[in-house]
Amino acid sequence: MNKPTKVRRIHGSCHCGNIRITVDWPDAKPTIPVRACGCSMCRKHGAVWTSNPQGAFDLYIDNEAKVTRYQFGTKTAVFLTCTNCGGLTIVTCTIEGVEYAVVNANTFDDIDSTQLVTAPADFEGETTENRLARRKLNWTPRSTLDKHAKGA
Repeated sequence: MNKPTKVRRIHGSCHCGNIRITVDWPDAKPTIPVRACGCSMCRKHGAVWTSNPQGAFDLYIDNEAKVTRYQFGTKTAVFLTCTNCGGLTIVTCTIEGVEYAVVNANTFDDIDSTQLVTAPADFEGETTENRLARRKLNWTPRSTLDKHAKGA
C-alpha cells in the first residue's frame, strides 16, 4: 500500500490582500523550484513562478473592480495584477476547459524565501501549440472543489 503524499497548503497574496491564492503542494521536500522568466513583463515585476501539476490552486478576489487582467504576446495567458497595490500574483491559462496557473512565489505569505530555488527560464521562440502543451503538463490545475472561489 502506498503511503499518502504529504500536502502542504501555501498561501499567497498581493500586498493589500485583494488577490489571494492557496496552493495545495503535494511534496514533502523543503525546497520549492521557481522559474525566473526572462520576458520583460516578469522582469519588470520581479516575478518568479512556480507550479506543481500534482497540486491544486484556488483564487480569491475581494474586489474584482481592483483587478487588471493583462495579456500580451500569444495572448494565451492572463496576468492578474491588483490595481490597488500593483501586486502581480498569478497567471492563468485555460486549456480544454481546465484552468491552470503559475503563481508568483514572491507573493507567498508562509514560505521563507530560503526555500525557493530559482532557475532561469526562457520560452522565447516557443510555438503556441508547444507552449500550451507545456503549461498543461507543468502548471497547477485549479481545485475541482471550488472553481469559483470568492472571499474566504
